[in-house]
Amino acid sequence: MLIVSSIITIVLWFIPFLGFATYPFRLFVTFIHEAGHALAAIASLGGVNQIEIYANGSGITETMGGSSLLISSAGYLATALAGSGLLLFLRRARNAKIAAIGTSILLLFVTLFFGGNLLTWVAGLMLGGGLMWLGLTGRPRLAHFVMSFLAIQLLLNAFYDLKTLMYISAFEPMMGSDAQNMSAATSGLIPAVVWAVGWTLFSTVILALTLIVYYKSLKRPVELPGYDSPFLLEDHSSRKAEKTF
Repeated sequence: MLIVSSIITIVLWFIPFLGFATYPFRLFVTFIHEAGHALAAIASLGGVNQIEIYANGSGITETMGGSSLLISSAGYLATALAGSGLLLFLRRARNAKIAAIGTSILLLFVTLFFGGNLLTWVAGLMLGGGLMWLGLTGRPRLAHFVMSFLAIQLLLNAFYDLKTLMYISAFEPMMGSDAQNMSAATSGLIPAVVWAVGWTLFSTVILALTLIVYYKSLKRPVELPGYDSPFLLEDHSSRKAEKTF
């Protein structure tokens, strides 16, 4: 599932005129990114004015109060953590429909309470409604594939966006970004590019740990009904003894 999802994503990225096929997933990743900012603002006792998603796949979250350091860091880190958490949760296929409903609730919550422009409302209601339908009435295998695909989208886009952020921070410092906000919050003592590199390293560690845990879970032995290893070992030993004598 991981291999198929990754190959589909990369192929769609690099084949001309097929970028439109990944556009809904690009908007989904942006929603998670902006939701991270919003939740960080609320968690740090701040507020959220509105969230706007734009046609080019970017977005902005207007907040008031709260911890600026936590809020600015939350976007990219939330994307990586959401992708990793979703992937680990989906190790059990039966969790897929629960994941779909939970993700739907998050998207609908962000849209209904903080949606600030038309695209945010259209995309949020369509994505949230689609995932709710998937979780309530979709087939388990379909739900597992779709949610696994979304988890891969979050992980891959997290690194793709961070690569763009590092370029902007290093060569276009006047362009506004989360890293620039972090630099401003530290009075310029820590440059934007340092924040971008730090977030990338953090995301890399999260991805590595996730894949290690995921891979180990795939290698766990499966106990079949009626399988009793001590008796099998005993039978094997007795046969070997018979052959010896």
